[in-house]
Amino acid sequence: MKALGSTGARPRIEAIVIGASAGGIDALTQLLPALPAGARLAVFVVVHLPPTQPSLLSEIFQRKCALRVQEAQDKETVEPGTVYFAPPDYHLLLDPGPQLALSADPPVHFSRPAIDVLFESAADVYGQCLLGIVLSGASEDGANGLLAVHQAGGATLVQRPSDAATPAMPLHAIQRCPQARVLGLDDIGMLLRDMARESLR
Repeated sequence: MKALGSTGARPRIEAIVIGASAGGIDALTQLLPALPAGARLAVFVVVHLPPTQPSLLSEIFQRKCALRVQEAQDKETVEPGTVYFAPPDYHLLLDPGPQLALSADPPVHFSRPAIDVLFESAADVYGQCLLGIVLSGASEDGANGLLAVHQAGGATLVQRPSDAATPAMPLHAIQRCPQARVLGLDDIGMLLRDMARESLR
């Protein structure tokens, strides 16, 4: 399977945005550890979380991943080889630089952080060098954002609905962005490993 970020039709992928909700933690547990140490990719993740409780996702995934994992901080410069999780009750955006930005703007699709907000801002910053991935979840969040990634020239992936614990979010993403590749988690993991190898060259 040819990597989305390999030489040829499109530029090398520099950043990955991932959106997940109900059932998405299990998918992330399979995908994020696929990225090996030294990969020169920046990864930004929004998971729908309760707004009033601290998130333990960065600590949990740091134990599972070879890359550095941390909760996103406002105005922080993006470092390749890092996985950034959006904190509870804040939208995570990308600004030119690239630089992280946190926002307390109103929820989108009843969610803050919202996947659409991350994807749309990342598409503006990374353009063709961005990969967007929508995983398991129960809302429409991520569908408009994935389309924005596609319209900016980026690559788009959706977890196969039959492979998702909660298929609504992948189904909405496919409907809104039919150009996206629809794959099972094993194949998405293979593509991520291929991208990581490309980034090391």
